Amino acid sequence: MTGADAAVLPPAEHESVRLLLGAWALDACPDDETALLEEHLHGCGPCAAEAARLRDAAGWLSADEPLDPAPDLRGQVLESCLGRRAPEIRVPDWAVPYSAETARLDALLRDLGAGEWLEYAELPWHGGVERLRPAGVLCHLAAVDGFVALAHGLADPVPGRTGGRTPDGPWAAVADRTARMAGAHAGSGPDEVRALWREQTRALVRAASLAGPAGGDLEVDYGDARLPARDAFVDRAFECWIHADDVARAVDYPYEPPSGPHLRRMVDLAARMLPAALGGLRGTAPAPDGPTRVLRLVIEGAAAGEWLVPLDTAGPPGVEAEPVASLVVDGLEFCYLAAAHRDPARMPVGQHGDGEAVREVLRAVPLLSRP
Repeated sequence: MTGADAAVLPPAEHESVRLLLGAWALDACPDDETALLEEHLHGCGPCAAEAARLRDAAGWLSADEPLDPAPDLRGQVLESCLGRRAPEIRVPDWAVPYSAETARLDALLRDLGAGEWLEYAELPWHGGVERLRPAGVLCHLAAVDGFVALAHGLADPVPGRTGGRTPDGPWAAVADRTARMAGAHAGSGPDEVRALWREQTRALVRAASLAGPAGGDLEVDYGDARLPARDAFVDRAFECWIHADDVARAVDYPYEPPSGPHLRRMVDLAARMLPAALGGLRGTAPAPDGPTRVLRLVIEGAAAGEWLVPLDTAGPPGVEAEPVASLVVDGLEFCYLAAAHRDPARMPVGQHGDGEAVREVLRAVPLLSRP
């Protein structure tokens, strides 16, 4: 059959040859049909054009790369959209990590099957290990987020009297709130608990956005500590990521760490809270006769930076202070240590100077965790 013959096939025969294009593009035609079709393409422009489009599409389908979107695609799309049209009310920078981490956890929960909602996740903290199913993890997160909700004038999701420090110790309020929350939703299905948690997280982001620039100074009372909202939202982002990671490990789900800028905010908060943790480790916070001793904390990786950590008081170091030691550690590993997910004695770190000061700081970091 010549090129001219191929172009003037009878309509019915032409249509039967054209229907082979899809299989041909996927290399699924027998040899005789492939020869027939390729001869036809030499003389039929419309079929040749369609064949080129189908072959190009087949190339995408057979690519080695996964078809799942890249983890940062959502952020790139949102950034592009916001660049074209600025939002009327912006989420403050300090609340963005919380917004991102709650969205990532919600995406993980969306993929859980019925059996995976029954798996137990282990949630280590410096006082032990809690074992909770994913719905129980959400109850815990919602219960602690409730402290932030109360500070913003939102309803407390936990029933009954639960706020403030209790006679049983600084962590009793958190444990009591989690137990009350779990008890209130013991008969609820996973989807119902997820919807309640998700709505609360969105309400918190809205409240932070509507509070305006001064909203970061709003004080949040955790019972054992008070933090400005700008720190409380980072704290909540940190715990959301850590417990999402706990759930992901329980169900063998791949889960990425936070973005570098968000991880750096978490490291910064932990570094600023370290003096109080050191005081808790010693039981006292001695005030030296001379300048306050400090340790230089050097963070490597995506959250890279340096911090001077006071070793003797909870206040800022004196201007004359010289670091007595340097501690070098990866930012992601430092955050896992702050969540009591690493053994301080086995941490891969670099150090210089006063070794006892370095060891004491490493022992103090996990005290930042809570049940």
